[in-house]
Amino acid sequence: MKEQIGFERLTGLIAFARAGSLGSYTAAARSLSVSPSAISKSIQRLERQLGISLFTRTTRSLTFTTEGRDLHERALKLLRDAEEIGQIAKSARAEPAGTLRIAASLPIGLYLLAPVITQFRQRYPDVTIDLRLNDHILSLVEDSLDVAVRIGDLPDSALLSRRLAPYQLCCYASPDYLIRKCVPYKPDELINHDTVNLRYQSSGQLFRWPFSVDEKEIDITPSSSIVVDSSEAVIATVAAGAGIGMAASFMAAPWIERKVLVPVLSDFAVERHNITVIWPESRRNNPAVRAFLDKLIEWYSGTSFYYTD
Repeated sequence: MKEQIGFERLTGLIAFARAGSLGSYTAAARSLSVSPSAISKSIQRLERQLGISLFTRTTRSLTFTTEGRDLHERALKLLRDAEEIGQIAKSARAEPAGTLRIAASLPIGLYLLAPVITQFRQRYPDVTIDLRLNDHILSLVEDSLDVAVRIGDLPDSALLSRRLAPYQLCCYASPDYLIRKCVPYKPDELINHDTVNLRYQSSGQLFRWPFSVDEKEIDITPSSSIVVDSSEAVIATVAAGAGIGMAASFMAAPWIERKVLVPVLSDFAVERHNITVIWPESRRNNPAVRAFLDKLIEWYSGTSFYYTD
């Protein structure tokens, strides 16, 4: 019995909202593909259930009562919500297409997103990728972005987010350099080595190298003879034999596979869980955004970027 009353009230609210907006039962019936008598009966039934009159009826006009005017906007919202549900369902069935705007730092784009984007485009050729690589954080809303992948701790926000795979910060050197120099076995032995360090473009500060020592994390800022302002340059310079540098393991991976770099002090490497994909609530049901997020999360689900000696 309760379900029947609920259904009748819902149909009555729809009839009331449409009649109030169009000004007559006849116009409401035409828009809903029912008879005017069906509209009249639904509204009368609703009035009995609510215990109020919604319209003042004459032979020529249909006007709201005070109570009816107050309730009409709420009834219209019900219709808008129902229409939005239909649009969401339609969007969910749609094949991903259009332009997908993605933001990330250069290392994330090169080492993590490039392989995913390649496979994603093979699966969804109607999606065009607009990948923006920048160390400066862009606003998803102001810059009309769909998705961003960021590294580091994020401030609290209304954006939706998902953590990706963990990685390590570890030291690396070229085999040639280690032949010329002895291999360090403790972080404090770095004082006897040439090092390459990173200066952050945003702050001008030098990167402090973290190490895990006796289950505690300590930071060391080596006295480096070479300082560069991009993490890609650290990798390239170290691979050329300039000394020891620290980098994220996902960046070092392809260099290790080519045997251009080898891990150093890997027993002291630290783990990080701060690669995050974020997207606005408004893009949640966009087919291209949803498909890309599914692919990205599937690609890195259950994996980690660990490369040690």
